[in-house]
Amino acid sequence: MDVGVDHACSPLATRATEPDYRAFGEEIDEVKRRALARVGPEDVAYVKRLNRFSRVMEVIGRVLIHISPEPLTFTLGVGALWVHKQLQATEIGHTALHGAYDRLDGAAGFRSRTFRWDTPIDEESWREGHNVKHHGNTNVAGKDPDIHFGPARLTDKTPASPRQRFQRAFMVGVLAPNFAFLMNTHFTGLTDVFFDNGLEQKLDVLPDRSRASKILAWKRSLRKWAPYYLKNYVFFPLLAGPFFWKVLLGNWLAETMRDVYSAATIYCGHVGDAVASYPAGTKARGRGHWYAMQIAATNNYEVSRPVSVLCGGLDRQIEHHLFPTLPPERLREVAPEVRAICERHGIPYKTDTWGRTLKKALDHVGRLGWQRGAVPGMREAIREMA
Repeated sequence: MDVGVDHACSPLATRATEPDYRAFGEEIDEVKRRALARVGPEDVAYVKRLNRFSRVMEVIGRVLIHISPEPLTFTLGVGALWVHKQLQATEIGHTALHGAYDRLDGAAGFRSRTFRWDTPIDEESWREGHNVKHHGNTNVAGKDPDIHFGPARLTDKTPASPRQRFQRAFMVGVLAPNFAFLMNTHFTGLTDVFFDNGLEQKLDVLPDRSRASKILAWKRSLRKWAPYYLKNYVFFPLLAGPFFWKVLLGNWLAETMRDVYSAATIYCGHVGDAVASYPAGTKARGRGHWYAMQIAATNNYEVSRPVSVLCGGLDRQIEHHLFPTLPPERLREVAPEVRAICERHGIPYKTDTWGRTLKKALDHVGRLGWQRGAVPGMREAIREMA
């Protein structure tokens, strides 16, 4: 089966038949069935063990930052605190909020509806915007809020604007070092309050820009920002007394490292010339077709096991989009099978080194920033959907 990717329009299979898609979907379904059958006590033990390690890293990091008499122990403290923050955001938190442990015995602390991750991102807003809208409508204009972030345009299905000309610098210098903070503005709806996404009245999160909607966006944002930043930038620095500024700096450095690392992870998985994006109104023609769309809309990249854990398994972004509720260990486990199935059916399975994938992603957004004009017919299509 040849998917016949056409990035100028709709990167869907143009030469595949319905039986082709059905056969492909059945093979992917079988991989999913076997993987879900293996999820159980081993996965619960793993996340609990990793969470204990993360908490130990937090204690070590905060103590070293507080008592460090010289740069070496201070740096070690920042590194340990970063490891904690990174694990809580990705391998532990992102997985838990996807519901990977919802039906497993002994995983009460990792249920998606009650889990509280150690990031400044509102959990309820994340589940709705990421799990439902993004994963359900990956790279579909007018449905997926992640084809742009505020002024940043990530696919050609978002209309162009002069303000995007320097968006690569924005994504590297502003979005990456403040990634979690700005993700909270995105998923809670504050971005809708402050930025026009170019899609007329089709807002990403809010139903409208009424006073009630704006209040809701601020409420959701502040209920996570306020306690999180008070803890990291006021409470712990105050405990250090005269060394307030040293602890504040250490906490900010660990926070920024987490944000930059996470941003690089997300850019690589979702952005690039070879990543498919879809016009408004695009719908999958069955399960196999939906799987093919997901694969076309994502990238993998190759890293070592420790780096993969710090990425939360999102170096296996293709598998994550096919099976979003699988724990990271299972994504790593099924990746060779998925790749082999794609090769048998002629579906491009995109993977490269992390460095080259990131470069391609940033080059892509740089070119998009200078590309003028919206995709023909896009506004009309979205107006019909509203």
